[in-house]
Amino acid sequence: MDLDVYVTAHRAEWDRLDHLLRRGRRLTGAEADELVALYQRTATHLSVIQSSAPDPLLTARLTQLVARARATVTGTRRASWRDVAKFLTAGFPAAVYRSRHWWIPTAVLSTLLAAVIGWWIGTHPEVQAAIAAPDELRELTRPGGEYETYYSSHPAASFAAQVWTNNAQAAAMCLVLGAFFCVPVLWILFLNMLNLGVGIGLMSSAGRLDTFLGLVLPHGLLELTAVFVAAGTGLRLGWTLIDPGPMPRRTALAQQGRAAIGMAIGLALVLFVSGVIEGFVTPSGLPTWARIAIGVAAEAAFLLYVYVLGGRAARAGEAGDVDAADRSAELPTAA
Repeated sequence: MDLDVYVTAHRAEWDRLDHLLRRGRRLTGAEADELVALYQRTATHLSVIQSSAPDPLLTARLTQLVARARATVTGTRRASWRDVAKFLTAGFPAAVYRSRHWWIPTAVLSTLLAAVIGWWIGTHPEVQAAIAAPDELRELTRPGGEYETYYSSHPAASFAAQVWTNNAQAAAMCLVLGAFFCVPVLWILFLNMLNLGVGIGLMSSAGRLDTFLGLVLPHGLLELTAVFVAAGTGLRLGWTLIDPGPMPRRTALAQQGRAAIGMAIGLALVLFVSGVIEGFVTPSGLPTWARIAIGVAAEAAFLLYVYVLGGRAARAGEAGDVDAADRSAELPTAA
């Protein structure tokens, strides 16, 4: 093969491919098709030159050109700020909205469980005695006791960060462990409600339930809602293993799992807000009604966000899953 003649015959194609690659994403549909065709032809040219008339400089140039074209044609799509905005305004709230039939019953039943535990402890002195000695109980529940000083025991910023980290871990565990047939999620929920019920019971027995609720409600409304959403989503993921519906179990689990990953990111942001409230508002000198009003406003804003933006996105077909182009190919299934 005459290398000079071969280069002269195909140099224009290589230069054109280089030009299209330099333009990046600013290609028309026809130009994108042309880039793919030129990439395939140039890869063939490189193979011919390497086998028939290897030239180090030319081989190096075409190798680099083919590598750049391959990265452009087959490379993964990079996330952009537009993807972040879509996730926050559509994907995440739609996923929360679509799972409402799981997390709302979870919230109601869990709250009732905490209330029952609190009533049981508050009305049975023998149960209180089994929890701690009388002196320890008085230290917990007295004015200025441990229940009150807990929220101001550390600097606000570090306390908020610690609370956020702990709550985000609990939410993530609910989402991830749901795949183990729901059992770990139910256990995590029970421990959280037990802790809340003990506080309600002990403080009510000391006649200071109003103080306890004034400390818990400002951040607890949003925080517990996020935990209930995570638990409901985890239970839904676990139930998918038991009853995947019309889809193959693997496909259904993959779909719910991808949505759960997105939920973990969104709920981390929600828990960040509740952590800021717990670190800066709960221990502040604001009147109790003002602190509770801030918590109610944060909770109302989240519910409006879910039911307005999420409901609209869900009705438009958004499910909180990744875009179809970013999913693995799936085989069709019979109806």
